[in-house]
Amino acid sequence: MTVTTGTLVLAGTPIGDIADAPPRLAAELAAADVVAAEDTRRLRRLTQALGVTPQGRVVSYFEGNESARTPELVEELLAGARVLLVTDAGMPSVSDPGYRLVAAAVERDVKVTAVPGPSAVLTALALSGLPVDRFCFEGFLPRKAGERLARLREVASERRTLVYFEAPHRLDDTLAAMAEVFGTGRRAAVCRELTKTYEEVRRGPLGDLAAWAAEGVRGEITVVVEGAPAPGPEETDAAELVRRVRVREEAGERRKEAIAAVAAEAGLPKRQVFDAVVAAKNAGA
Repeated sequence: MTVTTGTLVLAGTPIGDIADAPPRLAAELAAADVVAAEDTRRLRRLTQALGVTPQGRVVSYFEGNESARTPELVEELLAGARVLLVTDAGMPSVSDPGYRLVAAAVERDVKVTAVPGPSAVLTALALSGLPVDRFCFEGFLPRKAGERLARLREVASERRTLVYFEAPHRLDDTLAAMAEVFGTGRRAAVCRELTKTYEEVRRGPLGDLAAWAAEGVRGEITVVVEGAPAPGPEETDAAELVRRVRVREEAGERRKEAIAAVAAEAGLPKRQVFDAVVAAKNAGA
């Protein structure tokens, strides 16, 4: 006997302007057997704005109950239900609840599809004025200063454009840490309140942006940072070589490996990088 399972639908929701809701969203909200929402109150406001009334059961699905509720929703799917997952803004699973449910559904051979919608990651990237041909999304950085610096050091030499989410009350510390690890001159863009009334995109060197953010910033924040410059034989400045070795050492590499990696990146003999590190140590730098 053939058993027909249901379908899990990941639905993108507006990140600010309700007019950006994908056309299929209202139809899916009305037709779903189960609507799993990160915040049921926000869902109510969304459905009212779209003029739609969900006919199915509405349940909460957020960080606090994600592990417990996932098996319940999988059982619904295995029984043939159409389950719609929506988060507060943007696409589910992208720094929002959803990954666990998708993974569990895939494991049980349940069909997973999506209603494409707005994305703060792609919107900020497009508006940043920075290269968009290659990029990586890093989500939220750790809240603790030491862990945040360690995470940034891991990507100090990453040449792709970097995209981060950040809370407004931590933005100044994050930009200061980025300026410390990536250099004050690295280009970046802080995208605030995207698609909303007070949308703002502030572009400039990390050092300038850190000084600006120290005065306080409000709203939903996405930060886009230029990737590391391509290495080349011209990168022979001793202080820069030493800085890059230290970044790798602080990230956990042994000095020998750090020197070899920096030499390879810069297209220089390992001896030249080694001598720069020794000279800096002797000078007390």
